[in-house]
Amino acid sequence: MKKIYYGNNEHQFGELRLPEGDGPHPVTVVIHGGFWRSEYGIEQINAVAENLAENGWATWNIEYRRVGHEGGSWPGTLLDVAYAADYVRTLANTYSLQLDNVVTIGHSAGGHLALWLAGRHRLPDSSELHTQDPLKIKSAVSLAGVTDLRLMHKVHDIRNQAVGGEPSNPTADLLGGSPGEVANRYNEASPSALLPLDVHQVLVHGALDVHVPVGISQHYYREAEEFGDFVKLVELPNAEHFMIVDPSTDAWAEILQEMELLK
Repeated sequence: MKKIYYGNNEHQFGELRLPEGDGPHPVTVVIHGGFWRSEYGIEQINAVAENLAENGWATWNIEYRRVGHEGGSWPGTLLDVAYAADYVRTLANTYSLQLDNVVTIGHSAGGHLALWLAGRHRLPDSSELHTQDPLKIKSAVSLAGVTDLRLMHKVHDIRNQAVGGEPSNPTADLLGGSPGEVANRYNEASPSALLPLDVHQVLVHGALDVHVPVGISQHYYREAEEFGDFVKLVELPNAEHFMIVDPSTDAWAEILQEMELLK
């Protein structure tokens, strides 16, 4: 494993793992979750990155500034992820990588970012999130991903009301407000608002997930199909939120099968 910085901030780095053999290797940009919050970092998804490398993928497991970090939230969190993905081109100058087969894969909030990377080519030039010549993504894999930021904001509002308090809403914390307050940010940051992505997409979600309801992926799947995107939904009836990023589980074995199809 090689720790490589794509920027000057302490959180702007990735961990590159290469599989055996000379390559060129297909690439996965691996993105951790944690509702975009500073207390959850890259170590959450190390096991996934390691396992994918053992199964023939070059993995670029990225860290980024998050809510609670200086420069995190809107737009820094999303721009960091964009710069980290584009840095794969720089890595390819040194390492034998297939730039025509780059797959994004992320868990939870990382699933949101994996799909967003696949759709950011649709951003208008006027967007704060716009970058020149974004890296082309061949496929995007969302593991219990927050595919629709408006729906996730509503889920947290409902939960807050149910417990009779007003704890923070992670989606609002990321974007700096509610959909009513910063509607354009939701339009530019939510994968559902960027449809059609024109990228092969795989959505994996456990039916027992209490952190990100499976209905969010189901809703996104129907929308993406209506737009004509090639999208596949894999529902795991016996899996909860974290089981799908545990390489020792049957759930992860199913995900590996899906990844083999993307090589």
